[in-house]
Amino acid sequence: MKVTSNNTQAFNLNNVDPEDIGDVLVKIEKSFNIRLDDTSCKDVKTFGKLCDIVVEKVKQTNNDSCTTQQAFYKIRNAINSTISPPKELIKPQTKLADIFPRDTRLEVIAEIEKEMGFKINLLQPKQGIVGAFVFVLLASLTGFFFQQPVMALAGMLIASTGLMLAGKFGKELKVKTLGDLAEKVAREHYLKCRRDTATVNRAEISQKIKELFTAELYMEPSVLTRDAKF
Repeated sequence: MKVTSNNTQAFNLNNVDPEDIGDVLVKIEKSFNIRLDDTSCKDVKTFGKLCDIVVEKVKQTNNDSCTTQQAFYKIRNAINSTISPPKELIKPQTKLADIFPRDTRLEVIAEIEKEMGFKINLLQPKQGIVGAFVFVLLASLTGFFFQQPVMALAGMLIASTGLMLAGKFGKELKVKTLGDLAEKVAREHYLKCRRDTATVNRAEISQKIKELFTAELYMEPSVLTRDAKF
């Protein structure tokens, strides 16, 4: 779902599927190592209130250091330990395709994730392949209406297996540069990127929450004001 600031409904988060919002809340919990239980969230009506609750639940000591910068250093160290590329390649503006050649991309990224200690969720299948298997899945469902359950089940099995394998072995990069990857890792694994995990930069927390919402729900950043309603 693409939400744009030209849509008059875009300024209300309540036009977003609650399950999609729930998925983002899970990512927030994982990134900041907190629990957003029903009690704390039941009266949340605005995006700003959600940010306040997360800030309140994060108990680490404040430190003003930049988490995205620390994420970049963590990625750089993992790359250097794994593939030792030329130093001139390890810059925020460097294209990931120049560091991760397609023919060895799966293996190299798996090694880098092992070095970092968590999944960076960088790869995805080609959208055309995903679209083809989704089409097969939807077409298979029509088999039940035409009294062809065996064919329908076979098609669903093929489609679901294809989607699973496409997700596992996809080689398309979700972001383009090392800087983009550092921003992605910093918002999805905030505490794990910190040089000292007993600290956070409290001024960053609301922005990282905003980045998670905009990245996961394809929303324009301008939509997510403090007064934006759920």
